[in-house]
Amino acid sequence: MTLAVPLRRPTSLEEVRERSKGMMTEEGRAYGLAFPLQPTDVVIAPYGKSGTTWLQQIVHGLRTRGDMDFDDISRVVPWLETSYDLGIDLHAPQRGQPRAFKSHLNWYDIPKGGRYIVSLRNPKDVLVSGYRFMEGWFFEPGSIDIVTWTKESLERRGKDGYWGHLLSWWEQRHNENVLLLCYETMTKDLPGTVRTIAQFIGVPLNDELLDIVIRQSSLDFMLAHKDRFDDRLIRTLSEQKAGLPPGSDSAKVRKGEVGSHRYEMPQTLSDALDQIWREEIEAKLGFPTYQVLCEALDDGRRTTDDRPETTDN
Repeated sequence: MTLAVPLRRPTSLEEVRERSKGMMTEEGRAYGLAFPLQPTDVVIAPYGKSGTTWLQQIVHGLRTRGDMDFDDISRVVPWLETSYDLGIDLHAPQRGQPRAFKSHLNWYDIPKGGRYIVSLRNPKDVLVSGYRFMEGWFFEPGSIDIVTWTKESLERRGKDGYWGHLLSWWEQRHNENVLLLCYETMTKDLPGTVRTIAQFIGVPLNDELLDIVIRQSSLDFMLAHKDRFDDRLIRTLSEQKAGLPPGSDSAKVRKGEVGSHRYEMPQTLSDALDQIWREEIEAKLGFPTYQVLCEALDDGRRTTDDRPETTDN
């Protein structure tokens, strides 16, 4: 009698890389990158762990008046790059208008022709959130420390890393089809964020709909329904393709805390990120810190929003 070998999670970066190889296909990615967008389509495209799921919930709530009849938010707001491998038809009718999609692509690679919502987030919090998300799902808790896990992220200076993603979308901040937000501002003013998004995607907003969306996109509500936001589709695929054990905690809704890196990130890693910011962002955009960049973005939007409307004579 042969005993079955129990499934286990990887315990090293090398094993994570090896087990991840079969997760997504080049054919599937190409399918997503070539998807023809309509002018009314909305693509939610932050860098990973920067508010993507939150924005999916806000947009879906606005267009459906609070529909929660789904098992995975990415089933009703499909992820362009992974839908082919997940068996989701991007051309299928959606439950509300406008059609909405998810992506983590930079501006250069994302399909053109639609409208785009991108939230920026402090890179230190992004790394901590990403580490906590993968720990206990894609690698065994305690087996890979945060410095080791983030080493590759620090070295990704091209367009596919955090820095390239930010730079590409920053260049589009004045594009009328791009809405650029700061995650930190969203946490401070959810009602204002919902109003801004509703106006951008063309959904008429009254007090009743505003209340529904604010309630259903609150941290408490999303935590209470976190099984809808736990990447069920991707998790199932990871169990099939990467041999991960079932029952992993891949919930994307956690604390949503701003500044958690201050007590979760070693000072050496924080210093290294500061140096990369100086080289990749300050040297090119002139902002000495993420906070200053976020303040400039918010100030620019307030200036634009406060401009009087003009009419042709």
